[in-house]
Amino acid sequence: MEALAGAYQARRGAGGGAERNPSAAANRRLRRRSPVLPSASQRRHIPSLCPGEAAPPPLGPWKRGGGLPPSPSRRSGRSRASRKRGPATSACRDRTAAAATMTATLRPYLNAVRATLQAALCLENFSSQVVERHNKPEVEVRSSKELLLQPVIISRNEKEKVLIEGSINSVRVSIAVKQADEIEKILCHKFMRFMMMRAENFFILRRKPVEGYDISFLITNFHTEQMYKHKLVDFVIHFMEEIDKEISEMKLSVNARARIVAEEFLKNF
Repeated sequence: MEALAGAYQARRGAGGGAERNPSAAANRRLRRRSPVLPSASQRRHIPSLCPGEAAPPPLGPWKRGGGLPPSPSRRSGRSRASRKRGPATSACRDRTAAAATMTATLRPYLNAVRATLQAALCLENFSSQVVERHNKPEVEVRSSKELLLQPVIISRNEKEKVLIEGSINSVRVSIAVKQADEIEKILCHKFMRFMMMRAENFFILRRKPVEGYDISFLITNFHTEQMYKHKLVDFVIHFMEEIDKEISEMKLSVNARARIVAEEFLKNF
């Protein structure tokens, strides 16, 4: 029996005779056909990963017996760096430069608004001097002129400006958003109306803007007592940064949808 077993093993190693384990034979045939699977000699040299051990070094150059096939760029001898850049890459670079320029021009405007808000948000609790046991925002009531501060208008251009009205116990911030054409006017009006209908969820948002502006915020001394003052300022600045992006994205989506609708409609003619 031992002689038969030894002869069987020798014959199997030589490649003749039938296999006892058909799955092992199928795996060996698949390994011969596929250059990606590692051979038996390569598997002996691949260390096993245990906790605390470093990763094994990468496989060597591609060969018939194992490793990964080269990429098309390596076969042709060209690298990605040597490929010519198309117009899409230059367009992306131009958009990035335009966005950086817009951010650079917007930053001084936002810094001025931030500094003015930080100075105006020095609020305290103050009861009404006209009606007993009433405590109302003086910037809205305007019953005592000595309690009001001089309004400040920070303007970037004719269409973008911020009005900051301060008083002893409240501050009102009104923002005019840039609207270049009729589509942006409609989108801005719908977006602001959507937000002002949900003013109770924003706490400091006013349900009706000041005349001549698109949206208004009302910050009282109770807000500064319950919230961080610098967080309130950050919210207003973040809103001013994002509102232009939101309107631009909505305008692009509307134009894209209108183009698709027009193409589908004109296919019938």
